[in-house]
Amino acid sequence: MAKWGFIGLGSQGAPMAQRMIDSGNDVVLWARRPESLAPFKNSRARVAKSVAALAEEVEHCGICVVDDAGVVQICEQLIPTMTSGGCIAIHSTVNPELCKTLEEQAKARGLILVDAPVSGGGAGAADGTLTVMVGGEDYAVAAARPVFETFAGLIVHLGAVGSAQNAKLVNNSLMAANLDLAYRALQMADSLDIDRDAFVELVRVSSGRSFSFDVCARMPEPRAFKHGAGLLAKDLGLLGEAVGENPNYITLRDVANRFLSKALMD
Repeated sequence: MAKWGFIGLGSQGAPMAQRMIDSGNDVVLWARRPESLAPFKNSRARVAKSVAALAEEVEHCGICVVDDAGVVQICEQLIPTMTSGGCIAIHSTVNPELCKTLEEQAKARGLILVDAPVSGGGAGAADGTLTVMVGGEDYAVAAARPVFETFAGLIVHLGAVGSAQNAKLVNNSLMAANLDLAYRALQMADSLDIDRDAFVELVRVSSGRSFSFDVCARMPEPRAFKHGAGLLAKDLGLLGEAVGENPNYITLRDVANRFLSKALMD
């Protein structure tokens, strides 16, 4: 029976950890906030007293904390302590260069590190249908795959470490840009006196359909998407850090920001 660890028990991380527990393997958890551990009180999982204590026990550890700083803080404690041959999977959406740096640090300690951001939200995690984007060497992806299979519907190996983060950032930036297009299409339909519900029903089975259209069609106004817009804006910024003044990025950014600025208005 494998020993797996998980850190980052938020709205997406918690159901990912639960799927790992339900697979029958030995799972060790750690969280800064006791309330994050409350849902696991009666589960088979064990709780470590510290990140270092967790690292001493597990052969695989998933990280799903909020940002770059959180990933760095966790890895500073994991990497020096995990046993050689262990694997770290970064599920957080962070700067691709950070993942490359952490991979080098992990390799120096005889560890495997992959970047593995996910898509599908808490519902996808609970259902075991998440899409897991993976960056890393073939043997590293193979080592992590049994864990990912507990909560994934699709696992896509995109290249070396950092490539999965880049893919996630491009994907999310495209979603943000598509939200603006969807919003403008709905506004156009309204201006032409087209019945909104009928138009939404039509587009959902026609050539203009998209995930972003479905999201936008459910919103009473862009500000209803404020939380999601904040996350997309973060990812759009991270992509900009990665690619600089790439003209394709500038186009995505400018279109995406037209909608995000509306959604983030106070």
